[in-house]
Amino acid sequence: MSENDAVSVQGSQDTEVPEVSPADQAIEPQSEATQEPAEEKKVLSMEDLMDQLDEDAFIIDLPKAGEIRDGIIASISEGQILVSVGAKSEGIITGKEYEAIPQDFLNTMEVGKAIPVYVITPEDSSGNLILSFIRAVEEQSWVDAEALLKSGEAFDSKIVGYNKGGLIVMLSTIRGFIPASQLSFSRRLGISGDTPEAKYKDLIGEDITVCVIEVDRDRHRLILSERAASSETRDQIRDMVIESLEEGEIRKGRITSIADFGAFVNIGGADGLVHMSEITYDHITHPSLKLEVGKEVKVKVISVDRDRKRIGLSIRALKKDPWLDYVKDLTVGQLVEAEITRLTSFGAFAKLNVPGDLEGLIHISELSDRRVDHPKAIVKSGDQVTLRIIKIDEEEHRIGLSLRRVDSVAYADFDWKTLAADFDLLGDEEGEALADIVGEENVAEAEELAEAVEEKAETVEEAIDEPTEEPAEEAAEEVKEDEETPEA
Repeated sequence: MSENDAVSVQGSQDTEVPEVSPADQAIEPQSEATQEPAEEKKVLSMEDLMDQLDEDAFIIDLPKAGEIRDGIIASISEGQILVSVGAKSEGIITGKEYEAIPQDFLNTMEVGKAIPVYVITPEDSSGNLILSFIRAVEEQSWVDAEALLKSGEAFDSKIVGYNKGGLIVMLSTIRGFIPASQLSFSRRLGISGDTPEAKYKDLIGEDITVCVIEVDRDRHRLILSERAASSETRDQIRDMVIESLEEGEIRKGRITSIADFGAFVNIGGADGLVHMSEITYDHITHPSLKLEVGKEVKVKVISVDRDRKRIGLSIRALKKDPWLDYVKDLTVGQLVEAEITRLTSFGAFAKLNVPGDLEGLIHISELSDRRVDHPKAIVKSGDQVTLRIIKIDEEEHRIGLSLRRVDSVAYADFDWKTLAADFDLLGDEEGEALADIVGEENVAEAEELAEAVEEKAETVEEAIDEPTEEPAEEAAEEVKEDEETPEA
């Protein structure tokens, strides 16, 4: 509006009759009645014109720090990307934010492509709008992770790394961790080695399908599971484990339950039984004295019954057998002091007074030279007795003892040599040492006696062997089945 127009408008407000030129009057005479509507029409026309203007065109939507926007790539140059985000000027992705973009992403970027951007600062010291592509993608990745956690949906990815605890997998731009326990059974079967490198190095680059099982954005923690995404059923996993096992294998497992007779240990998806006798070499009355549910243990596979789907495991088989150390200094024929501990219908058990928790069986046939109906006729619990060792079975951990053979002439030569060894009578100066014991005048008589004893021993040698050994062996087999209450 010109200055003259302004004056004219102002004049119309001060006077009732506007000034008009003669020419205007000649063309269209105006009365007082028609003057006012004309003035109103002129004002409304200006308002209508203003209403037709797009008010949004005059409003600038300024970005805010921390905001994620959709942008359009305006240009790409070395070390810099310009992105239009609807601000008064284009934003810049440059410096470390440009360098953070993986090459795979850069290769897909082109002018006109829509990308998400994160507003770092609306205006830096130079007046530039600083943006980040990676931060926007990362933020979106966390949103996606939370959505996947909620839905339980699986997604495909690749194994990009590992540590001692498991594998590293990417979800867009964020790293996810798969603990070893969350790998599928089939993948765990193919893993071997004692170090993370030996276990996982060859898995780098392999495809993998996983589920999100934990999201913690504050701790930057994303936990994934291949096992949860696997279609393998519990029964299928158990069958695969049983099929893959071989006797003698050593596996790690976790105790799942404890019973009076033993403990069940899960090894990769199948439960195996560690019988109480296979827990420890020590004598225990219940598995809970040595084991607890949830504890990780190392076990040896001692039996696999694929038809009945049963696995036998042992913990003690991986430990040194102390029993063998205890019996290494014992000899068949040796006399030992012992205490009667319990009685059964087939014999008596006695604890040897030697290092170690060693117990042996006196079969009922070895209690006396006469017939015995029950051991209580000869001994009772708590009796201190001298016994002779007649058998040592290292494989079965059994010691056969005899009471009736303590004074047997069949062992006279053995006893003599044992006595002589105790007194150092078997060296090069045997005769002189013997004289010190029995006197010089009795040496000849002692030697004659020893020869006679040796001859007699040869005539009764058969009494030591099979007839008396066999019942003891049979009795030992009965120990596992016979649980009779000890008798006094």
